[in-house]
Amino acid sequence: MTKKRAPQADWDAPGDRQDEKTMNYKKKNLIFIGMPAVGKSTVGIVVAKRLGMQFIDTDLLIQEQEGKLLREIIAEAGQDGFLKIENQVNAAVSPENAVISPGGSVIYCREAMEHYKKIGTVVYLKASYQTIKKRIRNPKKRGVVLREGQSLRDLYDERVPYFEKYADITVCEDGCRIEETIENVLNAVEKRRKKYRRRKKLDKGTSPKLK
Repeated sequence: MTKKRAPQADWDAPGDRQDEKTMNYKKKNLIFIGMPAVGKSTVGIVVAKRLGMQFIDTDLLIQEQEGKLLREIIAEAGQDGFLKIENQVNAAVSPENAVISPGGSVIYCREAMEHYKKIGTVVYLKASYQTIKKRIRNPKKRGVVLREGQSLRDLYDERVPYFEKYADITVCEDGCRIEETIENVLNAVEKRRKKYRRRKKLDKGTSPKLK
């Protein structure tokens, strides 16, 4: 049986991962990615409150723009048509200090993901397939869109490489309660910001002085 390709067109996975020296530490935005049921919105809302940030759910932005529910858009436009809309909406999101929760399929949207890498830090909420399977007992009822003949396992295996390529921070949820995941995210973000501040201080100290 021939394995079907992931949705692509202009939304291929990126090239090599950003070198650490070129990562954008300055932007305060946090972008959450991960499989359905990892709690991107649940964790994101609490993290936003704790850090005094705005919270943006881009699925809601898509529904507002199109005047339809996500399932209606997908039914009418198909997956490729939906990805075009998803790419356009996410690539236009440009807050200054926000936690952003895109839909799980945003990782197929190259333009949108490159935009997110420029304006913030991408946080991958990682969970094993076993954890995802326990949380998603009925993919259809959960709103998970699978292509014909595709299983939840197939979708998981297809998306994980994209998540890993785009992630600046990875937080594993396996065996963690939601409160623990939130604390782990906050700790990882603070650690990254401290690293940036130290680097900025070192850069200032080594900059040549003008005479």
